[in-house]
Amino acid sequence: MKIENKLQTLENKFKELDSTLEKLTQKFEIQGTSLEEQVSQDEMWTSLFTSVEIKLFYSYVSETISCLHNQVTRKLPDLARSLPTLASVLRRKSKNQRIRLVWDSVLESLGLQEGHIRALCTFFITHSYEAQHYPIYSANQRQKYTGDIITMITKVVKNQMLQESLLCAVQVVENGKAKKKASKAVSFVQK
Repeated sequence: MKIENKLQTLENKFKELDSTLEKLTQKFEIQGTSLEEQVSQDEMWTSLFTSVEIKLFYSYVSETISCLHNQVTRKLPDLARSLPTLASVLRRKSKNQRIRLVWDSVLESLGLQEGHIRALCTFFITHSYEAQHYPIYSANQRQKYTGDIITMITKVVKNQMLQESLLCAVQVVENGKAKKKASKAVSFVQK
């Protein structure tokens, strides 16, 4: 009887240890995944871009941010004065359903998602001190540095989220330029 009790106690201890081991393994797996994500995030913001690449990416990012802000305020003319920056839109959209609906609508129309905006805003803030903006009217200057910005982004930017966000920014800017050209051509023809 004593031996059976001791064996039962030992068996229970082994089951308990086995359960504890399983829980620790799960925690380590979760922590490992978390560390991988953190390394990926760190890689995104510590990537070594040349100054020309930073300037090019920054110009697309700043124009996308400006476009997004302009479209939101254009759809909310009565609130435009209280939304002077994209940061003000971002702050108020969680508290104001109307702003949130317009925000979501504009994001969808531009082919953007919340994650893209977070990545673009982080890039904007991170690199603003070292970047110079190449505005839309000097597309020739941008073209001078790279014939194909999409290829450059896919080669240079290693972080998938930042890469996808920059590619979306390029699309927003290029689509905006195409729309402006089309509207100028229509107005010219109408004259």
